[in-house]
Amino acid sequence: MNISELFSFIFGYIAHNPFVFLFLSIAIGYPLGKISIKGINLGSTAGTLVVGVGIALTAFSVYGLRIDAPGLVSDIFLMMFMYAIGMKVGPQFFSGLARGGLDFVVIGLIVVFSNFLIVFFGAKLLGLAPGYAAGIISGSYTVTAVMGVAQSAITSGAFKAPAGMTLDQVSANIAAGYAISYILSSVFIILLIKYLPSMFGIDPVKAGKDAEAEFGAGGDTEALPSTNGFSNLGVLPLDIRAYRVEHQELVGQSIEGLFHRYPHAAILKLVRGDEVIDAADNPKLELGDIIGVRGNYHELIQGGESRVGVEVDEPRARNVDIEVADIHLGKSAFIGKTIEEISKEVGFGIYLKALFRQGHQLPVLPQSVVEMGDVIRVAGSEWCVQQAAKKLNSNPIVESTLTETFYLALSLLIGYVCGHMSVTLGGIPFALGTSAGCMLTGIIFSFLRTRNPAFGGPMSEGARSFLQDIGLSLFVAVLAATVGPKILASFQGIVVIKIAALGLTAALVPPLLAWIYGLYFRKMNPAILAGACAGGRNSTPAMKGAQDACQSDMPAVGYPVPYALTSMIVLVLGYLTMVLY
Repeated sequence: MNISELFSFIFGYIAHNPFVFLFLSIAIGYPLGKISIKGINLGSTAGTLVVGVGIALTAFSVYGLRIDAPGLVSDIFLMMFMYAIGMKVGPQFFSGLARGGLDFVVIGLIVVFSNFLIVFFGAKLLGLAPGYAAGIISGSYTVTAVMGVAQSAITSGAFKAPAGMTLDQVSANIAAGYAISYILSSVFIILLIKYLPSMFGIDPVKAGKDAEAEFGAGGDTEALPSTNGFSNLGVLPLDIRAYRVEHQELVGQSIEGLFHRYPHAAILKLVRGDEVIDAADNPKLELGDIIGVRGNYHELIQGGESRVGVEVDEPRARNVDIEVADIHLGKSAFIGKTIEEISKEVGFGIYLKALFRQGHQLPVLPQSVVEMGDVIRVAGSEWCVQQAAKKLNSNPIVESTLTETFYLALSLLIGYVCGHMSVTLGGIPFALGTSAGCMLTGIIFSFLRTRNPAFGGPMSEGARSFLQDIGLSLFVAVLAATVGPKILASFQGIVVIKIAALGLTAALVPPLLAWIYGLYFRKMNPAILAGACAGGRNSTPAMKGAQDACQSDMPAVGYPVPYALTSMIVLVLGYLTMVLY
């Protein structure tokens, strides 16, 4: 078998086994997308699209073979991807509104609607065929999911192809518009956001320091309940030290009784000879026992030896695994009591890290009063956390690798049904779209989980991230199989130059307009503003570029709200572009 016959066999096998094509596109596209040239790379999704189109185009143009990838795979994984996105941006969106307020919202609206207007009317002016505009919005915004909703407008019948044009050709135009504008936008948006302060005569480093001084009080903000990182232990003002019981007055005292006398120090382990006794057994102390005491550093240092005995090196007394959990407060006798009162009654062995009400973090003060529906975050041994939750008539929620499938299925069901509903206005059918519907339910479910961590979960960040990643990649691979044979027809004449010019204009002008609004009309801190402009453009690399220029992490403060807001709106606008063009 010569080389020609070998390749003919390979492409024939791929064409008759579309799942081989899908996974081959991802397997090659992922490492290709990671290849970086001067800090710029395609990314896994664009890499998968390029590889998929290349394989499909070669199979058709050289060997006359079409790859028929199952559309059902595309629909399912696109909806899962959209749900995962909703789960991610929901908490950011609603919690960030309180911090950024109207300014962040307006910045997001400026960017997303000016992008839509530039592309929609620019494509009309340049005479681009249907499909290009939606693809350019997707690429110039570097939001691949816009291709998904644009494609759903085709498959749902909301878009009608003009005479002499097939739906496959329209799909190919979407992919062509995306591919060209995505690559250019990905590079130049980083450069624009990074150098915006300098372009306007502003010292970015000074802006970063000013922002740190202004927002310094929020440096220790905890992650919202049931969001990624909520179980991070962090640095606590607590330690576990081991002491030998040498004071006679401690003999015969129970561990629980000593806690009520010394509520800021809890005995978690007791070592008596070869026996290790857990605090859950509530043993009574004897002379010579070695106890592991958990408490504030300064209190252990100042009073440990004077009240208990000499400090010893006994690992068994200090070997206590600490976990972080969120506890949702329902009906219980502790509602209306202060933090100090609750700590004395249920605080054995735990440290109260944070208090949340309606998704907002509150100061943890001794006289803070808890209300029904509040969420408290505690750190302690598993037994101590379980005991505290039981007394508070609740269950502790810890970050885990498990994912609750029931809520996932329920959310996708509701999102699909709501997105599938259509309303006809002026003879044009309008619908949210099944993929956007699933994203909306993801946002709502994630928002409700920040109020009650037991709702809609658990869903590990690993599982959510996997759904987001594999969902979009498989959708793009199926799209590549469909548009590959047609994509060359989309590059006739000077259409490439038109796409490039329009894509770059749509990528760079909107954040520039938002920058002018924030800087001159709202007098915003330039470091925060740069992050907000990057968020409005959905570009995390651009936000990182702003951080590099400012030598500060503060641009991240302005990023979440415009990012979450535009992530939703750009999908709707992408759908409308297909329907109205």
